[in-house]
Amino acid sequence: MAFEPPQRLVRALAETAPDGDDWLALLPGLVQRAAAERGLTVERVQVPGGRSSLVLLVRRADGTPAVLKLAPPRARPESERAALAHWAGRGAVRLLDADPAEGVLLLERLHPEVSVRTLPEARALLEAADTLRRLWVEPPAGHSFETVAERTGRQAAAMRAGARSRPEVAPLVDAALAAREALLAAPPEERLLHGTLRQSKILAGDRMPWLAVGPDPVVGECAFDLARLVRDRVEDLIAAPSGAAITRRRVKRLAESLEVDQERLRGWTLFRAVESGVRAHRVGRGRDAELLLEFASWL
Repeated sequence: MAFEPPQRLVRALAETAPDGDDWLALLPGLVQRAAAERGLTVERVQVPGGRSSLVLLVRRADGTPAVLKLAPPRARPESERAALAHWAGRGAVRLLDADPAEGVLLLERLHPEVSVRTLPEARALLEAADTLRRLWVEPPAGHSFETVAERTGRQAAAMRAGARSRPEVAPLVDAALAAREALLAAPPEERLLHGTLRQSKILAGDRMPWLAVGPDPVVGECAFDLARLVRDRVEDLIAAPSGAAITRRRVKRLAESLEVDQERLRGWTLFRAVESGVRAHRVGRGRDAELLLEFASWL
């Protein structure tokens, strides 16, 4: 199958593997094999698509629409498969078939052009919070999911290195790392988390109004998951004259609606915003970094 992978994916893969690998070169063959083995007809590549995988709209042999997703090993497709299987369609897209060794997931077709982000902000936050509520379940026994402590430990090391190369961000990095240490000292009950939920990752469906896609699952406290949602539409928050006040109200409203401790949510929001800002600087996305670090300074 001849196709051009979306540029968004090409750029993102260059950020996560700056020395390069051969996954993109192998991708046409992977797609052809995955489609042939499942009797799929490929309609088109979904554009702009994701930042860590190729998404294709397909039809199964019986004509049922579906989505074929292929991801490189560093995107942890086995972890995504395990989470989707455990959720079994409750709050998340339904898994139809998978070969995680090949990075292949076959998923139910949602409506990629209609996400929660298309709603007015207040309604979007409400629907996103309701989606998270359905996803926060006990992890399966004997699971191998990464924990919040493990993931943020890796991130903390990169943040320290970033602070050494950019002294101006050191105070925010220090505050974020201190917040992490305090939060991990006495964590509440652990749940299976989406890991990277934002409004654009909640799509309209047929069997349910809204379903989450694209998890990078992790096991930990719910406030960690909710923290990513706090900064959604960060560019609008930064542009608003009262952006800082809006952010504080958003933290309070989301914490109360999902019965999450407000200070824990504020702490994880700070950590995740600073981590994302430092990472954006590292890969050359200066504008994104500025927005994220200004947002973090409000917390």
